[in-house]
Amino acid sequence: MEASCQGNVKLKKEERKLFRKQMKASRTLLRHEGIETVSHPTQSLVVANGGLGNGVSRQQLLEVLMKCGSVAALLMPPNKPYAFVTFGSTEEALMAHTTINGFQLQTEDQAITLYLNFVEKVDCKDSACQKLPAGLRVVEEFVSSEEEQQLLSSIDWGSDMSSESAQKTLKHRRVKHYGYEFRYDNNDVDKDSPLPGGLPEICEEVLERCLEKGYVNIKPDQLTVNQYEPGQGIPPHVDTHSPFEDTIISLSLGAKTVMDFKHPDGRSVAVMLPRRSLLVMTGESRYLWTHGITPRKFDVVPASEADEPGTVSSDIGDLTINKRETRTSFTFRKVRRTPCDCARAPKIRTAPPPCLRVMEMLLVWSGSLYTKSMSKLPIISATLGIRPGQRWWSS
Repeated sequence: MEASCQGNVKLKKEERKLFRKQMKASRTLLRHEGIETVSHPTQSLVVANGGLGNGVSRQQLLEVLMKCGSVAALLMPPNKPYAFVTFGSTEEALMAHTTINGFQLQTEDQAITLYLNFVEKVDCKDSACQKLPAGLRVVEEFVSSEEEQQLLSSIDWGSDMSSESAQKTLKHRRVKHYGYEFRYDNNDVDKDSPLPGGLPEICEEVLERCLEKGYVNIKPDQLTVNQYEPGQGIPPHVDTHSPFEDTIISLSLGAKTVMDFKHPDGRSVAVMLPRRSLLVMTGESRYLWTHGITPRKFDVVPASEADEPGTVSSDIGDLTINKRETRTSFTFRKVRRTPCDCARAPKIRTAPPPCLRVMEMLLVWSGSLYTKSMSKLPIISATLGIRPGQRWWSS
């Protein structure tokens, strides 16, 4: 009898503790996300800690929820620590509320505890579907799996003493250069000091195919190989334009990833780079949009395979997470043999080069957003190779 009473007291303590945490999750959702929960049962619940931002995949969460009944909808907003579930009936939702509250879910990196609260309505809008930046193209399956293995095997990461390449271990990745070494200290190449051996022979067939398909109009002579481990990335940047010609092409080998593109006006586009795909950057995507890879171990990706190549779906009912694997990129460029057009600044110009068109657009934006944009113009000018006081174009 006494043991039974002690067990009941202990159970009540645990129930009270769970209830307090559940209410704390409810208050946090209201304060930070504006999500209002209700005390009476409904068909829909918000699942705190059960979001993509916590490393929970769609399949993981579905397996837990479907034990309580039929799931009519599961909405998982990107990078958020919560999800919304709608069951086929209120009774099924009530069962989930009763049995899953306090459930520990083991993800790849951690064990998380789920807390469920009822919501009257699910007000979670999809983000607007963004188009690819102008001048950007993603070509899927550009190389075969056999070519992929040959390309990866051609890179010897075991030694950095090779006379044919220049290898560096940067903070966020490993790098090798072929043809010409790109100098990160001055963002330039020494055109008079090519690396012996040129590009790996295996790259010749790939580059010929790029020429045939029209992805480049002149054969690249510089290759930068980057290797990214899970959790590594590269900060947002615009590739310096003065050492290289317009078009940049890049192969994604070994694994897929998501590359983030951002426009100066604040627009951003998450672009899927599938394994064995070719990324082609020219025009605005090359000179105006920054691109980078966020250092993380998971990417938010479409759960289905029916999405448009190159874009990450904005449908929160079709998003999940993908665990990153080791990815190697082969980025090809053509070294510029003539002085940069910006530095020449001739007196008469009928068609400004891409970098000058970029500056014209930036000046328009700086006029309408003076206080926000003017402070960034020195950075933009430095990125595009424009000296202080230099004329950008002549009328």
